[in-house]
Amino acid sequence: MSAKSKTDLSQTPIIIADVNNEASLLEMAQRCRIVVNTAGPYRFFGENVVKACIESGTHHVDVSGEPQYMESIQLKYNDLARERGVYVISACGFDSIPADLGVVFVEKNFDGVVNSVENFVHFGVKGGTKGTGSASLNTGTWESAIHAIANRSESIAIRRKLFPDRLPKFHPELKPRAPLSIANEVGKVILPFPETDRSVVMRSQRYLYENEKKRPIQMQAYMLYPSRLVAGVVVFFAAVIGILAKFSFGRQLLLKYPSFFSGGMASRGGPSEARMERSFFRMTMKATGWPKSQKLAESTDQYSTLPSKTLTVQITGPNPGYGSTCVALLSTAKTILNESDKMPSTGGVLPPGAAFSKTSLISELEKHEHGIKYEIVANK
Repeated sequence: MSAKSKTDLSQTPIIIADVNNEASLLEMAQRCRIVVNTAGPYRFFGENVVKACIESGTHHVDVSGEPQYMESIQLKYNDLARERGVYVISACGFDSIPADLGVVFVEKNFDGVVNSVENFVHFGVKGGTKGTGSASLNTGTWESAIHAIANRSESIAIRRKLFPDRLPKFHPELKPRAPLSIANEVGKVILPFPETDRSVVMRSQRYLYENEKKRPIQMQAYMLYPSRLVAGVVVFFAAVIGILAKFSFGRQLLLKYPSFFSGGMASRGGPSEARMERSFFRMTMKATGWPKSQKLAESTDQYSTLPSKTLTVQITGPNPGYGSTCVALLSTAKTILNESDKMPSTGGVLPPGAAFSKTSLISELEKHEHGIKYEIVANK
């Protein structure tokens, strides 16, 4: 680790804590100002850590991409975290810093009122995948995804309790595009992006609407593929995983043979060093809305005209699962420690966009060699 980080870590203290031992978690949390939690799946290992942090008055960030976990933690602990002055913020890695802060970046640069954002996500490997192996995920991420798919129905009950009041409907409504269609904006075949980014963005938008009376931005997200054949193969594997994940025996198979059922994308060893060094992501966000001259008096007022303004933003970064995620996670922790006065309320369980919208987090992300870049590519 010292060689990889180019830092002498021999004198860095190690604290051993067991997620099933409350006393050890409290001792850990009481020795620091913020806990950076990378131990998932969080539905099994996350809640006890959050409880210890809140009790100790210690902030907490993690890289969970599990909607049920994030929303249940908000439901159970938001009020207590606010009372204790503790920030608990999940989705601080690739899920969902690029997307959630991307919407924040869009709105700050739109110079008007944003109605909707469509996010097109591309993953690539510079120079091709030859010699890098097929794996792009480790089994921890795979296991989290399998359990999130298996327990997707939990989200309905959690959201009914967490959000008893529906957001008002705004027009025009942003409807999802048809799977396997071609997005002319990027010239690629699209499939719906997994739920995490959109659910996190919409939680941020709800918070900003309820607490700052800001018109919520509608959002849809898509994965990009070079052809319908490639996208069709992805649909096949996704269908198999979705069916098997519903049953205990099926989940056992999925977890026992991750490489086979993921088409080689997940492995116990994770991606190779060559793969991580050469992998990258690119998000293209297209926002539509109205110019500032047409801004309405109240956030709940409805426009009688169609959107007439667009803004296209590109968000890029290397090694999304590990490089960009590490930079994003540690940057969120640093921002909490240095800029809590720019964050909402006195604490709480918050999504990143709501938590960091008024901080310099985006600038912090862009400073690093392996950071995340946000740039405007078209403004009409």
